[in-house]
Amino acid sequence: MNRSAVMTIALSLANACALLAQNPVIAEQKTAYTNNKNNVIKAAEKMPEEAYSFKPTPEMETFGQRMVHIANQIGTCSGMTGERKTNPAAGKTAKADIVAGLKASFEACDAAWENMNSETAMEMIAGRGGQQRSKITALIGNTTHNTEMYGYISVYMRLKGVVPPTSDRAM
Repeated sequence: MNRSAVMTIALSLANACALLAQNPVIAEQKTAYTNNKNNVIKAAEKMPEEAYSFKPTPEMETFGQRMVHIANQIGTCSGMTGERKTNPAAGKTAKADIVAGLKASFEACDAAWENMNSETAMEMIAGRGGQQRSKITALIGNTTHNTEMYGYISVYMRLKGVVPPTSDRAM
């Protein structure tokens, strides 16, 4: 065999080993999480301060309360990598406080995703009602919930004349 053939085979094997070390499910779900995170944060930053108290109907939460609700994810995510943290945006109404709490919650989720691998994904944690579920299921469930919340807040934004980040071609 000539040198270039040996090098080609060696590089191919190195790439195959690198791909096997990554879990494609985790990588794909982390990408979905990151996209949603970016959209939620952009929406929070884009909505004007005065619209944080907006309710489409009297029985619905305000835009700010929806954002605080999303920031509750900090408990689940921080509990996966250490001590469970409380939501720093809880009870806040000012945009700056809510956005800061929202970002802190996503930092906790970023850390949980960074810690995720084929082994940690299968570790069991207590979910709602004490029911056991895997860490990866909890993180995927969180992303699914946040995607649903983004759908709701997009309507709030449209009703206030603000284009949601996923529809804003200028962003």
